[in-house]
Amino acid sequence: MGMEDHKLKVFCTVAETKSFSKTSEIIHLTQPAVSLQVQALEEIYETKLFDRTSGSINLTITGEVLYKYAKDILALYALAEKDISKITGLVKGSIKIGAGTTFGNHILPGIIVDFKKTHPKIEIDVFIGNTKRIMDLLHSGAVDVGIVGEVPSKSKVVVEPIMSDELFLIVPPEHPWAKKKIVSILEILKEMVVFREEGSGTRQIIERFLAENGINVSDLQIAVILGSTSSIKEAVERGMGVSLLSKWAVRKEVQRGLLKAIAPKEGRITREFSLVIPKNTILPHAVDEFIGYLKGYSYDKMMLEYKMP
Repeated sequence: MGMEDHKLKVFCTVAETKSFSKTSEIIHLTQPAVSLQVQALEEIYETKLFDRTSGSINLTITGEVLYKYAKDILALYALAEKDISKITGLVKGSIKIGAGTTFGNHILPGIIVDFKKTHPKIEIDVFIGNTKRIMDLLHSGAVDVGIVGEVPSKSKVVVEPIMSDELFLIVPPEHPWAKKKIVSILEILKEMVVFREEGSGTRQIIERFLAENGINVSDLQIAVILGSTSSIKEAVERGMGVSLLSKWAVRKEVQRGLLKAIAPKEGRITREFSLVIPKNTILPHAVDEFIGYLKGYSYDKMMLEYKMP
């Protein structure tokens, strides 16, 4: 992609995020550099592309026109790259993936290692965060695709489930529950609980399961709220409280005897990890290749070496 096309990419990102600072993070440029890219386009077309007088950043009428054509131009580049790659058989380029914390930290790394063995020329950048953060990155164009465990109902994206997941109660090995195979979820009311933060897909699944069994979050004795599965596991190992986590997040600790995973008596807590893709978007060939790889990956084989309930 040439220099002029890069300016268009920067311009479109500012238009979509309505923020020079957010664009700076997404494009990996300093904020002054982002401003200079937009200013250069304004000098080329001899018009203001953004209106900043109201305290927010909005496209001007001419900005709206350029945005429409810029999106078409960038889409045509993606189509050209895809068609040429099909002819030459050479798949290269870059992929930006946004992944929820469970999938991003505990499943995606192994997939990427295997994918790179057959696609060494494809560069992969991964952004990991809770579901809300990943959906924000997807809508702003910061990532090509997202992988999350709970898709917000009003999201304007294409959703494709790729694998199943199950959540378990987790406790340290010295906890009274550790000798049991199942425990009623109602017993959690007697325990200190280590909980995920707002915006987490895992938290949404847990809240729904608790509500189905007559438990509100306000009923829980929450010891601490943490923003990652790793910190939750550490807190549970140290006896701070019990929690509920994905089998993928705890499989290594369960195998090593550091944590015990217990199924709730009331039934399985299941969900799907889903691929989320912006609607009406032409994806580069490299992204298509990775999506196909994700859909055909043997997730069961990845889990086989670990003993779970």
